[in-house]
Amino acid sequence: MYKLLFNPAAERYFKKLREKPLIEAYKNALKSISQEPYIGEMKRGDLSGIYGFDVRYKGINYEIAYTIVEMGSRKVIVLLAGTRENFYEELKRYIK
Repeated sequence: MYKLLFNPAAERYFKKLREKPLIEAYKNALKSISQEPYIGEMKRGDLSGIYGFDVRYKGINYEIAYTIVEMGSRKVIVLLAGTRENFYEELKRYIK
């Protein structure tokens, strides 16, 4: 099992969530990622090295972006989470 770490942007997003079913959907997704981090889709191009995992809730697509660190203790670093709309543009701005 991989240890989950959260960047400040992802941490702020999760703290703002109020809908319990959406929180549960994210918890289940994060649990799946911590057990098998390669379950997500690896991004290409300028986002190479970053994985994305889709979370669907009430017909809306949410996304979790993360990286995997295998050296030393195994960790998953959650970079960003949110709705799919403008998600990758925000992620590109964040990682620069």
